[in-house]
Amino acid sequence: MNDPRSLPEHNKITEQLARLAARLAELRGIFDYVGKRERLEELDAHTADPSFWTKNDKAKELLREQATTKKVVDDLDEAQKRLDDAVTLYELGREAEDADSILEAAASLAALEERVAKMEFRRMLGGRFDNANAIVSVNAGAGGVDSQDWAQMLQRMYQRWAERHDFKVELLDVQDGEQAGIRSAELAIEGEYAYGYLRSEIGVHRLVRISPFDANARRQTSFASVMVLPDVGDNDEFDVEIVDTDLRVDTYRSSGAGGQHVNKTESAVRLTHLPTGLVVACQLERSQHKNMATARRMLKAKLWDLERQKRDAERERMEGEKKKIEWGSQIRSYVIHPYQQVNDHRTELKSSAVNATLDGDLDPFIEAFLLQQSKPPDAAEAN
Repeated sequence: MNDPRSLPEHNKITEQLARLAARLAELRGIFDYVGKRERLEELDAHTADPSFWTKNDKAKELLREQATTKKVVDDLDEAQKRLDDAVTLYELGREAEDADSILEAAASLAALEERVAKMEFRRMLGGRFDNANAIVSVNAGAGGVDSQDWAQMLQRMYQRWAERHDFKVELLDVQDGEQAGIRSAELAIEGEYAYGYLRSEIGVHRLVRISPFDANARRQTSFASVMVLPDVGDNDEFDVEIVDTDLRVDTYRSSGAGGQHVNKTESAVRLTHLPTGLVVACQLERSQHKNMATARRMLKAKLWDLERQKRDAERERMEGEKKKIEWGSQIRSYVIHPYQQVNDHRTELKSSAVNATLDGDLDPFIEAFLLQQSKPPDAAEAN
């Protein structure tokens, strides 16, 4: 039997063990493992209290924090356990001169490397609302029926992305196009760090293809815009107040799918915020009360974003910066003809897998954007 110390994997394994131990120790500090364990104990005590559900909205918020905190703690605990198990297996393999055990330990460490890499990536999602659910708005732009069809393709792309991640996705509102596609759609995507990931999609998306609506089969360029807002419900940190006297409420019959019941009553709700002119609508539920609650949530997110834009504009004015947001400043182009390519103009990441991207395989583009954003300014410019 071969001496385990002479196996080619020996140096690699010992280096991996040291490297993974250091990386896990760093992650425990970054994610404040000790603090999160203490907070989890507090949340567990809250949820066990018989009066926990007396305030329904607050209870839901605490349950969500509990789930997120538990996920971080459990991930770190599981990673540490896998490392300890691999160390034990490796040491037993060396003592018994069992090459199979050493190779099994090496395979376990390779899998752990991937797990730790994902945890390290998540630390980039440290924005104030990155762990929130997301409200995604898609709006057709210049290009007529082609752009409305393109907007519907984007709506499906984000639905498929959510499904790939086992996130819950709901179509809150949709305005159908005249001939095909949609003029606009609002999606609620619920999942861990949904907003943190999807904020990379904010901007104008451009499609180049042979138009299926042109009898002469000419090439058409279409545009659609995507906005993503954090959906934080009644989170106290979300400092936006909606005054009822500032609202105009319109109710109407839903035009969406869902059976005959949706058209029997005026369950759909449209809210107009009179001071700002912001308009939101929801026709998801058959209950007008539930649609009203969702519409207020959507409006709250848009009001927060409006305030954020004002603060950003003032900061840029003070810093002397000028940035334009217009149709020509698309963040990503999807070319189907005369060649096939998806090109992200911010990160310069390109892919020929157009169909896969449109089917929701967005992670390479999302990760490239987040990695770019995480770099110090000098490093980003150097690249």
